[in-house]
Amino acid sequence: MMCGSGLSNQTGAAIGALAFPVIGPAGVVAVRQWVAAVVLLSVGRPRIRSFTREQWRPVLLLAAVFATMNLSLYTAIDRIGLGLAVTLEFLGPLAVALAGSRRAVDLGCAVVAGLGVVTLTRPQPSTDYLGIGLGLLAAVCWASYILLNGTIGRRLPGAEGSAAAAGLSGLLFVPIGVAVLLQHPPTAQALLCAAAAGILSSAVPFLSDMLALRRVPAQFFGIFMSVNPVLAAVVGLVVLGESLSWSAWAAIVAVVGCNAVSVLASGRRGG
Repeated sequence: MMCGSGLSNQTGAAIGALAFPVIGPAGVVAVRQWVAAVVLLSVGRPRIRSFTREQWRPVLLLAAVFATMNLSLYTAIDRIGLGLAVTLEFLGPLAVALAGSRRAVDLGCAVVAGLGVVTLTRPQPSTDYLGIGLGLLAAVCWASYILLNGTIGRRLPGAEGSAAAAGLSGLLFVPIGVAVLLQHPPTAQALLCAAAAGILSSAVPFLSDMLALRRVPAQFFGIFMSVNPVLAAVVGLVVLGESLSWSAWAAIVAVVGCNAVSVLASGRRGG
């Protein structure tokens, strides 16, 4: 389930990228958000009328994070490719894992991850600084997503908070999506690709991860999540024909390895 979740997530992003020439990243994200909202609302079934002010605050923030994270990530994919964009985005959960730690191993992981990012973003004539910046913005949003989900999990039962946030995020994209789709009339193939991104990158991972976490320790799940940048690079190569240099592959492996080492060290210390 974990392997299927990661592969589904990155395949969905790659399929969504196929629609960029027709409706652009904003159009793809709008359709993805609408599909994700329908699926998550049907699963979470939030009782919105019973939400208190303290419950609404993190939900509203998470809705904004959902919208910003997906738009920045997909725009970054359009500019710098799937593998590099997802690797930069992965710095978000890695930063959350390392934040506040005083262990030497975590400091070493942070340094190595930083060197990996420098390798990925080193200035060159062809460097797309906007694409890199959008990838880093997606990382900030993913870190915020993790922290907000923790808060929502303490204040709301089940998946009600995440479902409500997904629904609100879908509403935020109604004017954006309508404007984009009117300006760039979609083809049936483009809409199918965007809808597939919503199912494969939102619905399938959400349900698979929820079921997987009932069967495996959170520590193992955290280590396995590290393979997402590698899966993204492989899927980008196979589906989109995006090739990476050896230095980019080395940087991706460095970032992935840092997360695995940090999670393993944390588990051993806790044991």
